[in-house]
Formats: sequence, C-alpha cells, structure tokens
Amino acid sequence: MTQSPQRLGKGMIYAAWILVLILLTLFFNHFIEHQNNPNQAPVTQYHQDGYRQVLLQRNRSGHYVTNGSINNQSVVFFLDTGATTVSIPESVALRLNLPRGSPFLVETANGTVTAYSTIIDSIAIGEIKLSEVRASINPAMQSEEVLLGMSFLKQLEFTQRGDQLTIRQYHKE
Repeated sequence: MTQSPQRLGKGMIYAAWILVLILLTLFFNHFIEHQNNPNQAPVTQYHQDGYRQVLLQRNRSGHYVTNGSINNQSVVFFLDTGATTVSIPESVALRLNLPRGSPFLVETANGTVTAYSTIIDSIAIGEIKLSEVRASINPAMQSEEVLLGMSFLKQLEFTQRGDQLTIRQYHKE
C-alpha cells in the first residue's frame, strides 16, 4: 500500500515540529547552564609583575561558579569562602578515583555529617594550579559541584569588584 501525499505531508510537518522542539530544548539548556556557570572556559592572564590571574563573572544567583580540574579531570567548582576545605561530593570523588581517608564530623548548612579526608594531587582553575591540597569527601552532598574552600583559596589572592572576582597566583621565590 502507498500512503497518500496528504498523509505523508502531515508526517513531515510533525517530524519538523519535533526537530524544532529538540533544537529549542538544546539551545535553552545551554543558555540556562551558561547563566548558572558563566565561567565555563576561564582564561589565564600572565603579568610582567610575576603573577597570573583569572577573572570570574558572578552568576545570576550572585555566586562564582567555574569549570576547572582536579587531577587533570574536569569538574565544576562553586567558590565557597565559608568552607574550610575543598569539599567534594562522593559521586565526584568516585569518578576522580580519590582515596577516602579518615572519617571526621563536619558542620554543614544541613547539619552534622561524616566526611572523609583526602589530598588532591593537583587542582586548577585555568592555569592557576596548586598541588597537594587538603580536601574532604562528603557523601551527603547531592550536587555535582565541588565546593572550592579555603584550603585552596587561602594560597591565592582574590578580590571582588562588582560582579567580577579576580584570583591571582604569585610565583614563589
């Protein structure tokens, strides 16, 4: 049996609408992700004065979120000056194959939880890199974002002006 041209035309119109909806969904998902993380490809600037810096834009919620890496594997960081250490969700720690050290209790916004100590071999935002950074693995964290706490940030200089955060790393002499 052959289909009528009219029926075939309707099928093509339905297929076109489905394709348009898929493309719009992909576009808006990318748009929303960029609003949450406007720093998906942080650029490092090198200065004659012997430091390198990365400029981060604040997201619509007023937070600094950026792509980076732990042990040369991609992660998303949520900068948190209120966190003592870098805090890694357990699902991310498993993906990164981080060793789970001694358990200890931590106070979080959601109460007291048991976390596990670990050491990160290398951690980076752009070309700002640190080695042997103290961190914790937190099984209670549901997000995929790594809280970038003071065990990383205290080794750098950072300044906020308006909606921009400047992170600088000076060369050790």
